[in-house]
Amino acid sequence: MKILVGCEVSQVLTSEFRAMGHLAYSCDIQPTYGLNKEWHIRGNILDYINNDWDMLVAFPPCIYLSSVQSHLCRNDMKRTIKRIEAASFFMQLMNAEIPKICLENPAGVMANIYRKPDQMIHPYYFGESEMKRTCLWLKGLPRLVHNKERDLFSVKTHCNKPAASFSWVNKKGKLKKEYFTYNKNGAERSLTFGSIANAMAFQWS
Repeated sequence: MKILVGCEVSQVLTSEFRAMGHLAYSCDIQPTYGLNKEWHIRGNILDYINNDWDMLVAFPPCIYLSSVQSHLCRNDMKRTIKRIEAASFFMQLMNAEIPKICLENPAGVMANIYRKPDQMIHPYYFGESEMKRTCLWLKGLPRLVHNKERDLFSVKTHCNKPAASFSWVNKKGKLKKEYFTYNKNGAERSLTFGSIANAMAFQWS
């Protein structure tokens, strides 16, 4: 298949698709730091999205789409405009004339203004000892398969749910737990987990 991996500079997923024998390319306005620069299209993905792709998997920027931005946008017109632009970009990807599409984002505004995601996953579902809620919006693709326990027909993919790194009580008296983000920068938080990339490439191939 001819596959476009949008908004990816790491080439983690692109490399997994390539290992499966597909003609996969990453695309981003930033240069790749992956090992295969010839697999990277540097530019606006919307300029390349109509080039007869069989599949699009994209990671549109979530900074203005995540749920944590909601209260920040209420009294900030600049942030609100950025959120509208981000949502428009998301929908342009989702409405592309490509048979198979997956868009990945954290829980946020798209579940309200577009539709609920088709699937919610965590890295520990696929053997990573990390907790990070990730939503997938799918078109023409099945939900990723993961198994809590081994049975006669499938192997166990889950590892134990990780313990929280720390917890605190918010202003409303609700206990909040931090699992993943507190000691990682934005680039580290956005990096696709290798096990999830492998599951996407293997199951959707």
